[in-house]
Amino acid sequence: MGIRILNDLMLDKSALLYGFSRYLERGLVNGNVLIHKTLIAELERESNEGLVSAEIALDEVRRIKEVTERILVGFEIVGEDSKRGETNEIIREYCIEKGCVIVTADEIQRKICEIMGLQYYFLQPLDQQLSFESLFDNETMSVHIKEDTVPRAKKGKPGNWKFVNLSDKPLLSKDVKQIANEIINSVRFIKGSFIEIERKGSLIIQLGNYRVVITRPPLSDGWEITITKPVVRKRLEEYNLDDRLLKRLQERAEGIIIAGAPGMGKTTFAQALAEYYMRLGKIVKTIESPRDMHLPPDITQYSKNYAEIGELHDILLLSRPDYTVYDEMRNDEDFKLYVDLRLAGVGMIGVVHATSPIDAIHRFVNRVDIGTIPNILDTIIFIHSGNVSKVYTLEMTVKVPAGLKEADLARPVVEIKDLATGNTEYEIYVFGEQTMIVPVSKGISTSNMEFKISKIVNNVIPGATVKYEDGEYVIIIPKDEIGKYNRKLVQRLKRLEKKNNIRIKIRLAD
Repeated sequence: MGIRILNDLMLDKSALLYGFSRYLERGLVNGNVLIHKTLIAELERESNEGLVSAEIALDEVRRIKEVTERILVGFEIVGEDSKRGETNEIIREYCIEKGCVIVTADEIQRKICEIMGLQYYFLQPLDQQLSFESLFDNETMSVHIKEDTVPRAKKGKPGNWKFVNLSDKPLLSKDVKQIANEIINSVRFIKGSFIEIERKGSLIIQLGNYRVVITRPPLSDGWEITITKPVVRKRLEEYNLDDRLLKRLQERAEGIIIAGAPGMGKTTFAQALAEYYMRLGKIVKTIESPRDMHLPPDITQYSKNYAEIGELHDILLLSRPDYTVYDEMRNDEDFKLYVDLRLAGVGMIGVVHATSPIDAIHRFVNRVDIGTIPNILDTIIFIHSGNVSKVYTLEMTVKVPAGLKEADLARPVVEIKDLATGNTEYEIYVFGEQTMIVPVSKGISTSNMEFKISKIVNNVIPGATVKYEDGEYVIIIPKDEIGKYNRKLVQRLKRLEKKNNIRIKIRLAD
């Protein structure tokens, strides 16, 4: 890139965010630097509103002024602060009148300059490695940078990691701002990069494979940057899933929830499942906020930040995907969209934070009618330490709920079953006006309870057997041994029922 000697250079906001001072310092472009008062006023207003990019742009103005003084070229704030029109439009009008060159890193600004016949200089990327990349190695999940503290990294794998210090020297505010500036500068020329969200005091950027969160005061108590990078990318086959789960995913599962605590590998599993369905010939799309899943181009990734919920609803219904992965479901809007799409016949895979698999179901119970729950959710996959630790299935039946005894209390009940054992562990039903999620045996598996009851009964009636049927433990006694069924045994069984909230029935063998 040779030296470009230009006359008066009018900078827009994109040129400031792209680090124009570096081009001056390296002598790649030369000329008197002009900045319009309208742009300064806009940056002041945005900075007061807490926008990170505005504060970084103002810092860049200060650096440009220092560089121009050092290399002896002109620096001037020009024009009048105008409230009419867009800032870029005002800058172009000034340059038409004065004949100066617009310096930009904005593709749209470049195209408009070409259409209007304006002189422009389009900033090309400088060859440089991002400084923060030296903080990452093959085991680094994320790097945490904050002013007045030493940079730290989370190393390991989901569910098995540790914090390590990356330096003994705390970073100053100007150091953190410099890294933030470098990241923003790099968005345009690194493939797959974009500013996902900019709010008061925060900025979320997808920078290639890196997801970057930048916060500043007053939102945070100091400038902070968190940079995450996926360490593990697995295929579904690498999870060594139970054959019953694989068969269910292939044939039946269409209302899937992937649950787990933060950092346990939920999104990694969701990625693997999305690619698995793609390889099966299914049309797969995702809804993310921000977009941080790394998927093949065949899978379209939608950002919730750039579309209204209603727009996403219409797009997904009209494009008719077989499966939609909804990453990081948090609020009522997210759950409502999941429910609407699922009831419309779209296969849904939702990712939610939960400390236990039953907590994931709790998130839906108060949002939908009990009768629709099995149509919305059919498979709950709980991830712990990067692996599938529990799978629940949901089925609707009409019965007397466990813990209730009168036959006239029969009602619709959603049974939550452990896929591995087939045992019902929880029941959902309406009692009065309240929807209840009740453990069937207070954490004791039905097989263990059968063994416990058998041990008590067989001490008195050796020929009796016990089996679990429809939420009840049925003791089957041979007719010739019914005389041994005494008061002492009845009292022991009643105590067991009360203690474990179960129901025990007696039946004579045929």
